[in-house]
Amino acid sequence: MKELKILAIIAALVGITYYGIEPYAHHIMHPEVKAADFGFKDLKNVDTSLAGNVDNGKVLVEANCIACHSMEAAGYAKTMLDTDAAAAYGVVPPDLSSAGRIYDKNYLANFIFDPVSAMHLSHKYPAGGAKAFPMPSYNWMSAQEIMDVVAYMQSVSPKVAEKDAPKATYDAACGRCHSMSYAKAEATTPKDAIKTYMGATPPDLSQYIKSRQEHYLHGFINDPQLLLAGTSMPRVGLSEKAQEEVITYMEETGDSKKAERESVGLWVMLYTFVFAILAYLWKRKIWSEVH
Repeated sequence: MKELKILAIIAALVGITYYGIEPYAHHIMHPEVKAADFGFKDLKNVDTSLAGNVDNGKVLVEANCIACHSMEAAGYAKTMLDTDAAAAYGVVPPDLSSAGRIYDKNYLANFIFDPVSAMHLSHKYPAGGAKAFPMPSYNWMSAQEIMDVVAYMQSVSPKVAEKDAPKATYDAACGRCHSMSYAKAEATTPKDAIKTYMGATPPDLSQYIKSRQEHYLHGFINDPQLLLAGTSMPRVGLSEKAQEEVITYMEETGDSKKAERESVGLWVMLYTFVFAILAYLWKRKIWSEVH
């Protein structure tokens, strides 16, 4: 009977903590962040409903982009070594081959119009501030011209096999700044340059799938400022599918035994339950005379 009373007290305390204190801690002291916005509805500088002209987009890309960016898929090679590019810009400019595949169309168009606004980095690069963002705004372009550029980027993006997509997307979206030691991958931007550019060395992402968990990563990648106000991490602008691919790669690299671990966990719980019953019966047998 004593055991049942103790169990009832423990259950009551757990219930009070779980249904009373825990909701207050999470929903009042630390409100839940709204779901990730993969439509990037707050970005309204460009009318993305316009149909882009691929041929004109090619002309505009050649005139405005390839001086800094490579686009290997379209035959535009790097204009300088990564170390030289990092020294010049603070970070290695991305190859634009996969931009049309991995970035949301609305985000990409508005990024071209005003990078700082699209990335939610106005706190780091305020208008008229001493530090300017490496990529200029192309707000002098018409909405039609910007959509022409987007259409061209989408047209040259190579198709990627489903099994290769997670790594390819991670490399394109994250690999310039973040290392992944578990995959033996170093950030393409040298550490000294990226530290100066960002204000701190971006973390190695090998274990972030475990330390932050998938739900947090979805919100953080979509809009870092909502979860870590003031961070130098930009709003990346990945489409929902591309973001899933990034997180899949982080899981494949940093938590490759997840399925095995979860299946073992069920057996451990079953063992604990059976052992608890046996222990109780053994206790009753040994201490029956005392009771």
